[in-house]
Order: sequence, then C-alpha cells, then structure tokens
Amino acid sequence: MTADKATLEDIFRAALAASDPYRAVEKYADAIRKEYRDGGFRRLVVVGLGKAAFTMTRALYDRLGGRIDSGVVVTKYGHADPAVRLGSVEVYEGGHPLPDENGFQATRKVIDLRGTLDESTLAVCLVSGGGSAIFVAPGEGILLAEKQKLTSLLLRCGAPIEELNTVRKHISRVKGGRLAEILYPARVISLILSDVVGDPLDIIASGVTSPDGSTYSDAMAILEKYRLLPEVPPSILGLLERGVRGLAPETPKPGDRVFARVDNLIIGSNRLALDAARERAAGLGFAAEIIARDVVGEASDYGRKLAAVARDAKVRAGREGRKLCLISGGEPTVTVRGAGLGGRNTELALAFAIAAEGLEGVGLLSAGTDGTDGPTDAAGAVADGSTVARARAAGRDAAASLAENDSYPFFKALGDLVVTGPTGTNVIDVHLLVVQ
Repeated sequence: MTADKATLEDIFRAALAASDPYRAVEKYADAIRKEYRDGGFRRLVVVGLGKAAFTMTRALYDRLGGRIDSGVVVTKYGHADPAVRLGSVEVYEGGHPLPDENGFQATRKVIDLRGTLDESTLAVCLVSGGGSAIFVAPGEGILLAEKQKLTSLLLRCGAPIEELNTVRKHISRVKGGRLAEILYPARVISLILSDVVGDPLDIIASGVTSPDGSTYSDAMAILEKYRLLPEVPPSILGLLERGVRGLAPETPKPGDRVFARVDNLIIGSNRLALDAARERAAGLGFAAEIIARDVVGEASDYGRKLAAVARDAKVRAGREGRKLCLISGGEPTVTVRGAGLGGRNTELALAFAIAAEGLEGVGLLSAGTDGTDGPTDAAGAVADGSTVARARAAGRDAAASLAENDSYPFFKALGDLVVTGPTGTNVIDVHLLVVQ
C-alpha cells in the first residue's frame, strides 16, 4: 500500500472518536438522574445489549453507579473489560454473528425480570448493533441450534439487515418490542447507538423496545424470496405458519400499552462518524465530500462503483489542482458463494482493487467501526491501484480470491488489513477514498 494508508487510518480514527458510545451515554446521564429524582422512582435497572453495551453501561455506571440497583449486560466476546467491575450489573459475553449458549443464558436473566418491575421502576436500556445475535431467546419450541442454522442461511444468501431482523423478530421472545413487554409497566428509556442505514428504531438490534410494523407473513415471504423454506428447521417453520394463521401472538404493534412509558432515543449513528471523517480530512488539506450515507447492496458491486468514482475524481483532481477525500458509509452485504474467509469490507476493498488496477494516486479504506469485519479479527482493508500487481508478485490471484470470498488472507499477505481490535462502538461501515 502507498503512503496513503497512514492518512486513511488517521481519518478513520476520527470517525471512530466521533462515535464513542461512552461520551454519547455520558451526555444523557444527568437527564436520567433528574428523571429518577423528579419522577419519584425507587428502583433503577439497567439492560444492555450489543457490541457497544459494555462501554455504554460503563459510562452510565461512572455517573450513576450509586443509584443502579441491578442490571444485565450482554456484549460480544472481547468487547468487555474483565478488569472493570460495574457494581451490581452482571456482564456477559455472547456470540456474533451467530448466537450462542452464553448469549442465551444472559438473555434468560433479562426475561426473568418479567413481572418483577412496577411503575416505580426506571429501566434504562442501552442498545447497540449486534444485539440481534448477542441478545437471543428462541421462540417457543425452537432450539438454539435451529436458530443458529436459520441465521447462517440468511447471512450466506446476503439478506439485508432489514429482512434478516424481520425474520429474527418473529422467532424470538425478546425482539420486536418484546423487551418492552418484559419490562412493562416500568418507565423505560432506551439509549440507542444505530448501526442501520437511516436509523430505523424497529430494525436496530431488532427493535427490542420499539413497536414492530412487520408480521409473520412478512417473515415467511422473506424465506420464500430466498428459497430457504426447504432448509428451514420444522420448529421455526411451524411457529411462523401458526403466526400467519393467527394462532401465535404477534410482536407488539404501534399503540400497544407496553410502549406508553417508553422513550427510544438515537444517541449515535453513522452520520456522525462520516461528518467527523469529513472534518478531519479537511483539516489534512483535502477537499472532502460525503458522497453517500446509505450504501447497501452487494459489497463487491459498491467496490467496483468506487473504482469508477476514483477514475472520474482523478480527472477532477487534476483539473482543479487539489486532492480529494470522498466519503461514504452504510451496510452492504455479501452473498457467500465460496469457501474463503472475509467480511464485507475486505470484499469491497478487493473488488475496488481489481477494478482500479493500474490507477495511480488513489487509495481506499473500507472498515467497520466495531473493529470486526465478518468472522475475522480485522476491521477491513486498504487498497489502491497497485494492490493487484503486488498480490500477483506474491503469488496471489485477486479474481480467484474474490470468487471464493477469500479477501481476508489476500490482504493479510500484503500487510494491508486494518486492525483496530474491538473499538467499543458500532455505527456500521466507513469508506474513505483519497485521490491525489
């Protein structure tokens, strides 16, 4: 990679700093303290879920620790600090992107709150991306292994998060507003770090405290769309079919009494991260622009699109006599066709590298703000016009790697992975394209 790697990582770090969940929650601590005092509450309970849940809970505990009576937090493996104790708040780690037994056991602790809270309880929910997998309680008659299988099927076929979560909400005891049911009639404040394009409350972490507008019929239609019905475990198919016939209770809808005392507040998002990246790039002398805030679809397709953008931008940079930084963000997907190792960001960067081969003076960073790209230890990768040639010299075939969804070892061999470790936040992906 060219010297642009250091510049790209500098700009990316600015995006991460702007999406710091600790600072985001800290801003609301005084308002929560005031509500607790003025509302005459006698009990404060905390429920945290998602990749940023530990950091968010730590911020609340540092400001309100003496008032917190109890709590349960479940986050992704490696995203909690075992050296930090949060008083009476129990901290668990669970699997992502596939749910596991640890996440299930932690979620059962939350389910056990049902019927134990009353109007004098203030419940603060700290919700972040990844919660759909980490916070897991399969519906009646469904085994955890069966839910794992369905999740894997939907991930491999490239289903977007909206469709994935529509299905998950209807085979769960806690998603699609059902956490609000569990906590009812307590007063609920949900502080939400968004990892979904457009910040839809019913999709982020499967909308645990939000009314759900989707139905069992919608979930069935998604499985039919991807021709998954023959592979869906019978227990899941049976629950969905009962729901379609009105024989299983729907997720709570708008107007349900369980939401009467619930406030859902977005406290961080990809938008803030992109704005901070633009500000940092401008400070480094770039003409910085945000070109897209809603990137979805196939990651490889967007990588190729960015290569075309880079070629046009190269002409523009020469004409205007200035360097450019073009910024985008979102959550593309990968349809898995090969047996390789990688995530959507390394796949996007590899597709870009192939399409931009030979183009000088451009560099791309594509990375997830949570520090993990799919089932890997990298956040993403950097690529430029020399990537394919350098790989060829090292005995690696870029096109074959892309066809096998094997982007992680491709970039690892070149030393072009972006490795941050768990960042404590999660506001989806950032794509930075610099043009000299």
